Amino acid sequence: MSRPPLRIVLADDERMVRTALRVILDAEPGLEVVGEAATGAEAVSVVRSLAPDVVLMDVRMPEIDGIRATEQILATMAEPPKIVVVTTFENDAYVYDALRAGAAGFLLKRADPDELIGAVRLVARGDCLLFPAAVRSLADSHAAAAGPAAPWVARLTDREADVLRLMATGLSNHEMSERLGVGPQTVKTHVAAVLAKTGSRDRTQAVIAAYEGGFIMRKS
Repeated sequence: MSRPPLRIVLADDERMVRTALRVILDAEPGLEVVGEAATGAEAVSVVRSLAPDVVLMDVRMPEIDGIRATEQILATMAEPPKIVVVTTFENDAYVYDALRAGAAGFLLKRADPDELIGAVRLVARGDCLLFPAAVRSLADSHAAAAGPAAPWVARLTDREADVLRLMATGLSNHEMSERLGVGPQTVKTHVAAVLAKTGSRDRTQAVIAAYEGGFIMRKS
């Protein structure tokens, strides 16, 4: 029996952007756009009503921005969707705030159709969506300065530390499996341990903890 399609909500104040995204996503087998929103407040209402699997959330919208909309959705839904914030600039200061708010990752508006489709599928299966170049930019701006690291850093095993470093470069579980020469299930086990030790609800939150907890230090 075939799996039901991934259900997607588009939140962007530009109708042409929503239309373009819908055309791309609806043409892909296994994906279905089930709703749209033109403001942050409308996005919260639509997502609560439709309970999609994935939301593509413009970071800057009228009424409330994508960051506040993300916070409200995650705080009020028992099983919230994966939220990907969409931005124009990869070093947008809003991106970091959105990730801290609980977004599963971010996507650049200039992304091509294959990147868009891949992003939706990636976050739907539980991976985070981070781009290495942008991660380095975020790390430079937000990583802790030299000083005592968070207590959880010392509790990481060597392999867990390896996994967290690779997570912070944006690698998926499959890519980490190949890089470390271990099976996918072993990677999942290490990721779960990292989430527990950093007190994170998902991979993206663990990467944020790595920056703010002194695991990844600011480059001089």
